[in-house]
Amino acid sequence: MKKLVFLLGSILMITGFNSAFGQNNAASGGGGVKNGVIAPDFTAKDQDGKTVTLSQFKGQKVVLYFYPKDDTPGCTAEACNLRDNYDALTKAGYKILGVSTDDETSHKAFQTKHNLPFTLIADVDKSIVNKYGVWVEKERDGKKFWGTARTTFIIDENGVVESVISDVNTKEHASQVLSLKPGN
Repeated sequence: MKKLVFLLGSILMITGFNSAFGQNNAASGGGGVKNGVIAPDFTAKDQDGKTVTLSQFKGQKVVLYFYPKDDTPGCTAEACNLRDNYDALTKAGYKILGVSTDDETSHKAFQTKHNLPFTLIADVDKSIVNKYGVWVEKERDGKKFWGTARTTFIIDENGVVESVISDVNTKEHASQVLSLKPGN
């Protein structure tokens, strides 16, 4: 019995240690925010230094998309696809919010360079990516590192996650969003 208690205590210590340093255990296969749950609220700065909270969009449908890094090929393709289909998305009632761990200055340069008509949220402390379970361990060229999993959450007017897109097609992302039915 003592061994079991020690083992459980050790597991809890390790779990707490990883969480304290921005490493989300959901990233290791435990999952993240799922359909049907209230989307976790957050407060952060946008590309203009203005404070943004998710709850300020209650009553509106939100496309909350997480992307790894400003001005990289895949992230640019995704943002520009959303930009090019912005009218269709807004006509469908969506407010678009992009989130990455880049800072406000990087977001402003990215928004200006690509003429992005939507809000980009700076999650420099990784609190939002951790809340949503999208701060994950990745591997490239045999090296492991932590980064943002490209994931989109469709949130309804009541703040409930309606759909999660984890297999994002960066060049056709707007079509993925517009083709969704609640619960997909």
